[in-house]
Amino acid sequence: MTAQTLYRKLVASHTVTKLDEQNVLLFCDLHLMNEYTSPQAFAGLHELEREVAMPGQNVAVVSHIIPTYAVKVRVIADAASALQASKLKANCERHGIPLFDTNDALQGIEHVVAPEHGMIRPGMVVICGDSHTTTYGALGALGFGIGTSEVEHVLATQTLVYRLAKDMRITVDGRLLAGTTAKDLILMIISRIGAQGARGYVVEFSGSAIDALSVEARFTLCNMTVEAGARGALIAPDHTAMDYVLARTPDITGAWCEQALAHWATLKSDSAAVFDIEHRFDATDVAPFVTWGTSPDQAIAITDRIPQPDTLDDSVQRLSAEQALRYTALAAGQALEGVPIQHVFIGSCTNGRIEDLRAVAAVVGTRKVAPGVRAMVVPGSGAVKAQAEAEGIAAQLMTAGFEWRQPGCSMCLAMNDDVLAPGQRCASTTNRNFEGRQGRGAITHLMSPAMAAAAAVTGCITDVRRLQETPNHV
Repeated sequence: MTAQTLYRKLVASHTVTKLDEQNVLLFCDLHLMNEYTSPQAFAGLHELEREVAMPGQNVAVVSHIIPTYAVKVRVIADAASALQASKLKANCERHGIPLFDTNDALQGIEHVVAPEHGMIRPGMVVICGDSHTTTYGALGALGFGIGTSEVEHVLATQTLVYRLAKDMRITVDGRLLAGTTAKDLILMIISRIGAQGARGYVVEFSGSAIDALSVEARFTLCNMTVEAGARGALIAPDHTAMDYVLARTPDITGAWCEQALAHWATLKSDSAAVFDIEHRFDATDVAPFVTWGTSPDQAIAITDRIPQPDTLDDSVQRLSAEQALRYTALAAGQALEGVPIQHVFIGSCTNGRIEDLRAVAAVVGTRKVAPGVRAMVVPGSGAVKAQAEAEGIAAQLMTAGFEWRQPGCSMCLAMNDDVLAPGQRCASTTNRNFEGRQGRGAITHLMSPAMAAAAAVTGCITDVRRLQETPNHV
């Protein structure tokens, strides 16, 4: 039998039929929906008088357009956004699809909600009308984003016409040093291989540094792999991942649990499997990373200086760098450390989990948000919010001057009320720093939660390791 990568095994186990050499009809175990990519799909379904094939294998969440300011009952004031949410609710009620609605206590971002409630299990194929569905690779599930027309096809058939990807393996050995995180690691990797470096590939992460990561750190890693153009990201499920899943799946017990564990143990690339491309990195080389431009690959270690565009061989990259520096009002050769910021955003499907908020709290200690800085914390879900409040994290951060908000995507893409003003510079734990991503004319610097916390209390981009050398704990 031919040796297979984990990716090939997952595709083979879900292939309904082979269409041609490059395409298969793929069965999808779980389809997640949000309010902004599903309305047209349902409309198309209803126009053809079709029903949802498997309602129980679809789940919907209101997350992108929802306001996050602290109120007991949230109301979506924007008429267009309110219509999207109401349409989703009506469609879910009509077809019997579970919905985490606007004021559901467990509402949140789909990529936070799904795994924390045991919906994601090793070996699954999970799809969603959102590119960061790659997140679920952290649990050995093949997750990827789809378009609106594909959402309609999945609703009608629970299958998808799927074009096969190539295989890439990224091996990271060693251990991340103090002050560095999975966010720094993935920013470093993207800066090295480029924003299109994994285009057309599903990336499998391996190595001792990956093995040492928590599941939540692995979510961050897989979530942002799409920023290198990847069509998916995978980490073979180990005991860390299996324990995470079993702690959230009370239905997996007895003989079923034994069978599940035995199957999950097979979900790894064969030793003789061949990858189309391989990259290797050393985790001990990773420093805290920050983006300086308008693409996630335009990032440097906090100890480095912004590169000179004229040193770039590729003309497109050179022009992109020049435009990025004009937009961000920075200069080639400039250090990022010490650049003043006016806003801090902590949240998103990349870094809105409880582990991220604990990291923020550890850096903040008894410090206060710097004068002139507005700092927001938006938990990734209602469950994360409740846990942070129970642990005292919310009270600590509010005492420090942070705004404690309701769950949602919020300022990650500024589709609700959380929008930066032109020219405002934001230290952000999100996944994209495109022009206007957080508001027209606004400037985004991607970084880890710990680095964002350091920026909040110093008022400028700061190497968090400086604060950790002289901790100020609660």
